[in-house]
Amino acid sequence: MTTSTPPVTLDDVREAAARLKGVAHRTPVLRSRTLDALVGAEVFLKCENFQRVGAFKFRGAYNAASRLTPDQLARGIAAYSSGNHAQAVALAARELGTSAVIVMPEDAPRSKRAATEGYGAEIVTYDRYTGDREAIAEALAAERGLALIPPYEHPHVMAGQGTAALELLEETGELGALLAPVGGGGLMAGSATAAKGLHPGIRMIGVEPEAGDDTKRSLAAGRRISIPVPKTIADGQALHTPGELTFSVNRRLVDEIALASDDEIRAAMRFAFERLKIVVEPSGASPLAALLSGRMSGLPDRIGVIVSGGNVDADRFARLCAGGD
Repeated sequence: MTTSTPPVTLDDVREAAARLKGVAHRTPVLRSRTLDALVGAEVFLKCENFQRVGAFKFRGAYNAASRLTPDQLARGIAAYSSGNHAQAVALAARELGTSAVIVMPEDAPRSKRAATEGYGAEIVTYDRYTGDREAIAEALAAERGLALIPPYEHPHVMAGQGTAALELLEETGELGALLAPVGGGGLMAGSATAAKGLHPGIRMIGVEPEAGDDTKRSLAAGRRISIPVPKTIADGQALHTPGELTFSVNRRLVDEIALASDDEIRAAMRFAFERLKIVVEPSGASPLAALLSGRMSGLPDRIGVIVSGGNVDADRFARLCAGGD
């Protein structure tokens, strides 16, 4: 009997952590007695909103980019992203002395586009509801001879993202459950690989916006399901289907998927700002939203949450917290 080799292992995550040491921030873990009382458990928040570029994405982007050959780095890097991976690749390229071209949707948040350009990247736009960003980026990379670093469909990207969970568990010790937002699935795949590798009994819970439950549907069906591109305030999770590589990991390691409505995400953003004194973007707030809304039952006494990012401009943050878009 033969078994397929998983695309990412605990050793891969550990190797990524060594590569990221001194380059990525070791982000803080926050606690709140108010949050603990509301949830009925000890909650440990791994605050990737304090990571370089304001999100966990720098971990995977740098881990992948730093492994390119000198010839590949000389030609440059391409990527596609709604914002956080775009910034991460742009910064990784700058750190490694190369250039980056990023395919971004026309409606990407202005703050994320401005930050990406600020790191020196060239931006090519497309319509997220009619265009195929992967095809556009692949064609562009082939035409210019660029190395393509996708936002989640890459073993080194997944391994880099998993270092957030690795750091969290090093600080907290064993947890009963770990929550993380799910978009393409790279953060969850890396986190689940690290967490289950260290503590096989940990309950891995992904959180998606209600309008974009492609991973929940896919896990229930046992195969990747495609849905229309969702319209949700959680732009980082507005995908139509899970990644192929990431789903191959998550279908083995993820125990459940919880959902959060846009209103619940707004409430979680307000809670984080008012009670925790941190700014969290909608996608980063979705796990906290699922916890605060009481959507999950039978939660353990110690819970980890990866707060994946905080990239939202002041005007939009104010609108969202006031109940708008």
